[in-house]
Amino acid sequence: MEAMGEKWGKVILWVVISTTIIAIAMVPTVTCAKQCSFPAIFNFGDSNSDTGAISAAFGQAPPPNGITFFHTPAGRFSDGRLIIDFIAGSTIRPQNTTKSQSGYSPISLDVQLVQYSDFKTRSIRVRKKGGVFKKLLPKEEYFSKALYTFDIGQNDLTAGYKLNMTTEQVKAYIPDVLGQFSNVIKSVYGKGGRSFWIHNTGPLGCLPYMLDRYPMSAAQIDKFGCAKPFNEVAQFFNHKLEEAVVELRKELIEATIVYVDVYTVKYTLISHAQKYGFEKGVIACCGDGGKYNFNNVARCGATKRVNGKNIVIAKSCEDPSVMIIWDGIHYTEAANKWIFLQIANGYFSDPPISLKLTCLANESIHHH
Repeated sequence: MEAMGEKWGKVILWVVISTTIIAIAMVPTVTCAKQCSFPAIFNFGDSNSDTGAISAAFGQAPPPNGITFFHTPAGRFSDGRLIIDFIAGSTIRPQNTTKSQSGYSPISLDVQLVQYSDFKTRSIRVRKKGGVFKKLLPKEEYFSKALYTFDIGQNDLTAGYKLNMTTEQVKAYIPDVLGQFSNVIKSVYGKGGRSFWIHNTGPLGCLPYMLDRYPMSAAQIDKFGCAKPFNEVAQFFNHKLEEAVVELRKELIEATIVYVDVYTVKYTLISHAQKYGFEKGVIACCGDGGKYNFNNVARCGATKRVNGKNIVIAKSCEDPSVMIIWDGIHYTEAANKWIFLQIANGYFSDPPISLKLTCLANESIHHH
């Protein structure tokens, strides 16, 4: 399983379209009882699965991002690879603010859908011209045979808190968020997509940037250091997401839609960090000190001008491989790899289908 994880993160084809970058993973064939292979993976996601769009649009993620695997910044907000090392994204709902106002990228889910649609149209047209792009761009049939992954929603919940909404107000707009999410799934299905792998959102209350920004009373913190109210909102979102997936399955009868319980995996890791070889569940590896090693005005890679030189003040910890949280918001490569290995076998999926069997489930639907 570990070897599969290694292959998954390395083989990436980058295609530049206008000012946006879309990454397609040309996935190696996985052999089982019957051959199962996705020729491409299209990911719709926020910064947990952003492999370069925010960096391309707004400037590179600064060092020490990328130090573990790439040994240089590589567009990812982590020390190395992500759970889904494919294409980039932001929030489901378009945010009514600029990036400088909110910290969010405007590359929301609806924008990603437009990018995907445009990319599909251009790929088909450019391939017909032949030459080098015929080899680099996906064939038309790849779009229907691809795996479509979704890892998104975290920013939609935290955006409400940034606007000083109450937990009840945040919960109240979740149906709208999921309505837009469902429409995107339907649109991709309408364009031929049939295999969907959907991650629920992680435990927000265990992230240093939430714990630092919105202090809680001792009674609101669980025994592992996580804020219970924020985790309850995340679980509420996930419950509604699962309900939305059930409805989508009824309507999109030729699709295989796998709901992956990433929340449980991440919370298990944070709450039993030492058992799995990690330290300090809710403390960031890269930061500028403080209770959680997180400072919102001096995030990972932040610099200070000293004697005419820029000095990094928000540095990486000595050993990222034993830390779970990278920069207070995102996870380390070591944690991402551990999480991937837990979810890839289907144990935390509904239906319980592993990644390497998802296409076979899809074929069985088409043949019955």
